[in-house]
Amino acid sequence: MADTYDYIVTGAGSAGCVLAARLTESGRHRVLLLEAGGKDTNPWIHVPMGYAKTFVDPRVNWKFESEPEQQLNGRTMYQPRGKVLGGTSSINGMIYMRGNAADYDQWRQLGNQGWDYDSVLPYFRKAEDNERGADDYHGSGGPLRVSNQPYEWEIAKLLLTACQQAGIPFNPDFNGAKQEGCGYYQTTTKDRRRWSTAAAYLRMAKPRPNLTIITNAHATRVLFQGSRATGLEFRTQAGPQVAHAGREVIVSGGAYGSPQLLQLSGLGPASHLADMGIEVVRDMPGVGANLQDHFNTFCTYRISRNLSLNALHYSLSHRLAAGARYVFLRSGPMSGNGMYVGAMVRSDARLERPDLQFNISAWSTIDRTASGIVSHPFPGISISPVHLAPQGRGTVRLRNPDPLAAPEIRFNFLRDDSDMRVMIAGVRIARGIAGSNVLKHLIVEETAPGTATESDEEIARDVRQRGVSNLHPVGTCAMGQGPMAVVDPRLSVHGIAGLRVVDASIMPVIVAGNTNAPTIMIAEKAADMIQQDAKQTLNPRATSA
Repeated sequence: MADTYDYIVTGAGSAGCVLAARLTESGRHRVLLLEAGGKDTNPWIHVPMGYAKTFVDPRVNWKFESEPEQQLNGRTMYQPRGKVLGGTSSINGMIYMRGNAADYDQWRQLGNQGWDYDSVLPYFRKAEDNERGADDYHGSGGPLRVSNQPYEWEIAKLLLTACQQAGIPFNPDFNGAKQEGCGYYQTTTKDRRRWSTAAAYLRMAKPRPNLTIITNAHATRVLFQGSRATGLEFRTQAGPQVAHAGREVIVSGGAYGSPQLLQLSGLGPASHLADMGIEVVRDMPGVGANLQDHFNTFCTYRISRNLSLNALHYSLSHRLAAGARYVFLRSGPMSGNGMYVGAMVRSDARLERPDLQFNISAWSTIDRTASGIVSHPFPGISISPVHLAPQGRGTVRLRNPDPLAAPEIRFNFLRDDSDMRVMIAGVRIARGIAGSNVLKHLIVEETAPGTATESDEEIARDVRQRGVSNLHPVGTCAMGQGPMAVVDPRLSVHGIAGLRVVDASIMPVIVAGNTNAPTIMIAEKAADMIQQDAKQTLNPRATSA
């Protein structure tokens, strides 16, 4: 059987939940929302510190793995991605960071009218319900709760002081008048629970009669009549299904899922599609190209006092006590995300804006892979330099024509020498923070990379051996003009009517910061554009905003 909707949204992640909620608000549009994963009923989703569990849980996580990286000693990069209502916003670290204002001005300079900072700021504000209240940069009363850290943790205050002693000025708001400096992170939490887009947007929209949500529904192919998208094939436990779209199919599968679905549907590099035995609907070399991600490494330190969160891993009594505090009092270490302090820094004073982000955490790990997050068996902290402006560009391709197979992901990290220079500078800045007076008597030793790793060559070797993806993939259905662009500034797929892509894959250049808040902004803006275009269709004399 096939049913007809005004809009079909495939992917109920950070963008898809926003679209489903906004497009059904007026009651005029009938919307089908498809999610390949299940409902967000796993209790660890909603506990802020629970992301250590969902990080490797195949019930809510795609657990992708990249292809071997040539510049990283042939290592693969683990890629946790949300497979559940809320998508990756249901399993991420919850840091609320928009990027730099200049990032969006750059998008506009690349020919994407309406995507400069002044144009996107209203959509950031529209989404927000910021604990600090509304001002020129922040909103109040929106669906997405943005909260301060639940407590003034002693270790957080020490780490913030260390940053300032290392010469990094205090910044009370990374998403305000300026980005550079050090300060406390805000998080997408509410009442000390994760506030994913499923909680923020979809929960209020679910009762609407014009919204249909189907979980465990894996999109397999967009359907076309000529050069117009008319519907979607998807698989459920009941077997193959078809739905028709009277207005548009909206692809919101993320930086991996969106190019994969387009390629399965015949939109992509013609030679690749031919190799896969897929009929070419439109030769689009940019589909799956332009993959970008931040890259990071970890400087870890053993500390002399039990101020860190490592004990939650190695001590049963600490786990039981923390669990009881959270269950009965909604307090304690489980109520936060463990990443309390951050810093946005320029690796070179001649740069116009920060190109390094430091995530400064109240825990230290031996490893973070598809097998799990393993903490050191002693108290520790981490100072993690993240390169915000990488030059490397990768690809997402079909591994085979099976729509249920994982995509082939290649990052090409550190192919450009400048990327390594920034990482070396980042390690040295991290050591400067660790060497501050306030931490001098707290830090016992540098556990990684270790004091024997000192020269640029030694640091570079360590970065190649331990550095990892920062899990912010974007850009694989890039917005713009020209042969490599996939969507136009209204996020419509070039040359195809009735088809849009709305998620992080449309970013032409990655933003300088965490990517969840920008993805939500993209969906808020897209929802407005979609409804403007619908009005224009009904009334050609109407003026689009």
